[in-house]
Amino acid sequence: MWQEKDNKLEQTFTFKNFSEAFAFMTRVALVAEKMDHHPDWSNSWNKVHIQLTTHSAGNKITEKDRKLAEAIDRLIN
Repeated sequence: MWQEKDNKLEQTFTFKNFSEAFAFMTRVALVAEKMDHHPDWSNSWNKVHIQLTTHSAGNKITEKDRKLAEAIDRLIN
C-alpha cells in the first residue's frame, strides 16, 4: 500500500527472487517512460522500493504521481 511520507508516495514491493524483482522494474520502467514520469527507486535482491514525487512541482505529490502509482499497482494485480 502506498504511503505518503515527506512529500512522496512510497512503497516497497517484495518478490520471490531477484529475477522477479528485476522483471517488475522493467515493466515499471516501460510504463513510466510512456507517462514521462519517472520514479526514484532502489533494488536489493528481491525488494524494490519506489518513491514518487513531482520534481517540477517543487518535490510535491501531484496527480502524475497518483496516476503512476495506480499504473504500478495494476502491474502487480
